[in-house]
Amino acid sequence: MIRHTVVFRLKHEKGSEQEKTFLKLAKQLSSISTVKNFECLKQVSPKNNFDFGLSMEFDNQADYDFYSNHSEHNEFVQKHWIPEVDDFLEIDYEKHP
Repeated sequence: MIRHTVVFRLKHEKGSEQEKTFLKLAKQLSSISTVKNFECLKQVSPKNNFDFGLSMEFDNQADYDFYSNHSEHNEFVQKHWIPEVDDFLEIDYEKHP
């Protein structure tokens, strides 16, 4: 199992319509068939400068690769992620034996 996570901060004003639209579009990534346990999260800790997080799981590397190369994911990255995200940190985990 691979858990794909990313925390991020948007360029948009907090609470703006642009922020809401971005998050709505991000949630649509959950429709890609290999995505499991998708969550869109709001950051509440004062220990970092990020505002939101996305978390999802994949059964194996092939399923993760399918998602990464999927046209919906690539379109979201090009049309929304790159122009609208100010900063982010991506971490992918596998369970430690």
